[in-house]
Amino acid sequence: VQLQASGGGLVQAGGSLRLSCAASGSQFGINAMGWYRQGPGKQREFVAAISRDGTTAYADSVKGRFTASRDNAKNTVYLQMNSLKAEDTAVYYCNAKRSVMSTMVDYWGQGTLVTVSS
Repeated sequence: VQLQASGGGLVQAGGSLRLSCAASGSQFGINAMGWYRQGPGKQREFVAAISRDGTTAYADSVKGRFTASRDNAKNTVYLQMNSLKAEDTAVYYCNAKRSVMSTMVDYWGQGTLVTVSS
């Protein structure tokens, strides 16, 4: 599966952005899709995920501000980011997880930069 992320940019604190991630190729075995981010000088961290049935999970730092959604017909997931803070500045990576036998395989998109100015 290939993942193409888009929607990053520069926004002022308190503003909003929506990220998109389009998946192409075989969707067989793909369970959840979601987002991770890596801020300056930080390790990559989980942000949000959404399963095929719409169940969502969020990092505590974004709960109530970010919303993940998906359009299964378009094989696309979205991350609506509201009330952005300077600490949300990061490269955001789209992620897909595929079940292979008894393991989970991760696929990554190329990353899209989100910069929040204070």
